[in-house]
Amino acid sequence: MADLLITGGRVIDPSQRLDRAADVYIKEGKVADVAAGLAKKSGLAGAPRLDAAGRWVLPGLVDMHVHLREPGRENDETIAAGTRAAARGGVTTVLAMPNTEPAIDNASLVAFVKAKAAAEGAVNVLVAGAATLGQQGERLTEVAQLVAAGVAAISDDGRPLMNSELMRRALEYAHGCGVPFIDHCEDLHLSGGAPVHEGAAAAVKGLRGAPWAAETVMVLRDIALCELTGARVHIAHVSAAQSVEALRAAKRRGLPVTAEATPHHLALCDADIEGYDADFKMNPPLRSPRDREALLEGLADGTIDAIATDHAPHGPGKKALGLAAAPFGVIGLETSLAVCLTRLVERKILTPSQLAARMSAALASILGLKGKGTLRRGADGDVTIVDPRASWTVEADFESKSRNCPFLGLRLKGRAAAAVVGGRIAHAL
Repeated sequence: MADLLITGGRVIDPSQRLDRAADVYIKEGKVADVAAGLAKKSGLAGAPRLDAAGRWVLPGLVDMHVHLREPGRENDETIAAGTRAAARGGVTTVLAMPNTEPAIDNASLVAFVKAKAAAEGAVNVLVAGAATLGQQGERLTEVAQLVAAGVAAISDDGRPLMNSELMRRALEYAHGCGVPFIDHCEDLHLSGGAPVHEGAAAAVKGLRGAPWAAETVMVLRDIALCELTGARVHIAHVSAAQSVEALRAAKRRGLPVTAEATPHHLALCDADIEGYDADFKMNPPLRSPRDREALLEGLADGTIDAIATDHAPHGPGKKALGLAAAPFGVIGLETSLAVCLTRLVERKILTPSQLAARMSAALASILGLKGKGTLRRGADGDVTIVDPRASWTVEADFESKSRNCPFLGLRLKGRAAAAVVGGRIAHAL
C-alpha cells in the first residue's frame, strides 16, 4: 500500500457521474480525496506525485476474462508476464480463467494461483474456478469449496457445458454461493471445431466455417436456465447479432444476465483476416460486418455490459501451424484500451465516460468488487491514466510471453500512460 497524489488530470468516474479537472489523493492504498486544488494543500506537499496534465484519470480498468496459463503452460504465459502486460495496457485487476493444466478445479490450485499472484503479480489477480472436474463437462466441482477458497466466479471457459442438466446444477450451486457463472456459449455439434465464421470469407479461403447459430442456440438455452435458476449468468465473448438480440430481450424481462464483447470482435470482422494468418483465429471466430455492427449497437445501448479481452496467449510455434490447424486465441491486454479508444471513442460510438463504465465499473459490479471500478473515497487506489492523444503503432515488443495479436502493424490513437495499483505505480510511460 502506498501514498500518491495524481495531479492535473481530467477525472472521469462514471460511478459518481464525475467528469472534470481534479487531483486524486491516494493514502495507504485507498482513495482519500478527489478534488480540485489538492496539489496546493500544504499538508500534501511531501506526497509522491504523478503528473496527469492533459490526460484522463479513470478508475482502474478491470478485465474479467484473462488466460494467464499458469500452472502448466508457462511457455505461453505466466502470472508475472501476463500481469505486466495488463499493467502496460492500463488494466489494474484481472480475473484468471481456470483452463490451466491442471484446471483450477480445487481449493489447492486456487491457493497456488493466489500465492503466485501475490508474490509475482504486477496487478490484482482474481481467480475463476472450474465448473466441472478437469473441465471435462462430466462431474461438477465442489463449488462451495472453491468459493470458500476465494474464487470470484465459476466457469468452464474455453469449453461449453453441453449437458443442460449439468449446466442447470452448476448454475444452482453458483447462485447458492453468491458468485456469477461465466458462460462460454458454443454448441460443439454445430461449430465442429471450424477455424472461421461460416460465410463468404470462409468459402473464398476454402475453409469450413462455424455458423452464428452455434453461439446463439446456447445463449438462448442458458438464458432459459438463468430464468429457471435465478443464477447470475454472464455471457462471455458475444459475437453474433442474434445473440445480442436474445440478450436484449432477456434484459427487458429483468433476468440477471450480463454480457461482454472483446475488442477484436468490436474492431474486426471475418473480411479482415489476412490470408491464413492464425493470429486472426479465435473462438468464437470473427464474424460478419453485420454481426460487428450489432455488437457496437449493443455495447452503445447497454445490452452488452462490458468489454473484456479474452487474452489467450499461444507461443509462436503453435500459431505457425496456420489458420486451419493452430489453436484458437489471441492476446489483448496491451492493446485493448488503445483499440477501444481508437475504434469506439474516436468514432463516437462511446463517450469517454461510457468507455470507463464498460471497462471498469460494469465489470466490478458483475463480479461484486466493492472497492473497484470507482474513485469514491475509501475505494481501492487503483487508477488508469490515459493519454488520449498518443499515436503509436502496435509492434511485437509485448510484455506478454506470446505474440499472437491481430492488431500488429495497426496505428492507434490513445494508450495507457500509467497504471496505479493500491497507490503503487505498476506501469508508466
